[in-house]
Amino acid sequence: MIDRNPWLNFISHAVLVLGVAIVAFPLYLALVASTHTADAIVQSPMPLLPGSHLWENYQAALFGSGKLGSNTNVVHMMWVSFVVAMVITVGKIAISLLSAFAIVYFRFPFKMLCFWAIFVTLMLPVEVRILPTYKVVADLGLLNSYAGLTLPLIASATATFLFRQFFLTVPDELVEAARIDGAGPMRFFKDVLVPLSRTSIAALFVIQFIYGWNQYLWPLLMTTSEDMYPVVIGIKRMLAGGEAAVDWNIVMATAIVAMLPPTAVVILMQKWFVKGLVDTEK
Repeated sequence: MIDRNPWLNFISHAVLVLGVAIVAFPLYLALVASTHTADAIVQSPMPLLPGSHLWENYQAALFGSGKLGSNTNVVHMMWVSFVVAMVITVGKIAISLLSAFAIVYFRFPFKMLCFWAIFVTLMLPVEVRILPTYKVVADLGLLNSYAGLTLPLIASATATFLFRQFFLTVPDELVEAARIDGAGPMRFFKDVLVPLSRTSIAALFVIQFIYGWNQYLWPLLMTTSEDMYPVVIGIKRMLAGGEAAVDWNIVMATAIVAMLPPTAVVILMQKWFVKGLVDTEK
């Protein structure tokens, strides 16, 4: 048995508390700012306790009465962000599952070359391929569309690699048993591999949903119509209001609202997320 030094316990907990405070304090300030008027926020010192303007600030943020520089309300922009995040997430998981399944269980020429070609893309930053990708999407007439916002982002070398590593741990006896029972490749995939992969799928769902929700650079290039702005672009436009003063209370209220969907996904899928990460490491 390992003896625990009480001082080490105290120090470790103190570091954890400090880390939580560093992360949580800016969020607390944003929440407090979203309950005050714009004039109160710019005063020195800034109020550190919630104010009495929560309802009107959030109503203004959600339904577009702030200085957004656009007639598009935040509810619509959050819907755009949600659709983009869901399509990217489901698309990445589906394509990665099928790609890993083909690489592990099928024999075809240059199989490992195909895998390493996929893996090498992990070393290429998005900025390297963003201009040629934009050119292709523009030539196909997909600007200002959900297809243009999502299709170039649904391929994932990371997810393919993780699923491949997991499939390699599946016992050969299970494959043989499925073959003896008369299960074809797709039935084996659907009835055996997908249920076994559910924790990994859940972990990747959380990661990819947050990735899709937080997209900024690609939608910035792809959208010129206000109807296709995701909420991250909307917040940026609030801050770039020209000569007009920034309504920081509305900006902070919008930021708090924009954090709710990914936060809800993490909270609801926390158990599966942690289990999926642990299973992936095995």
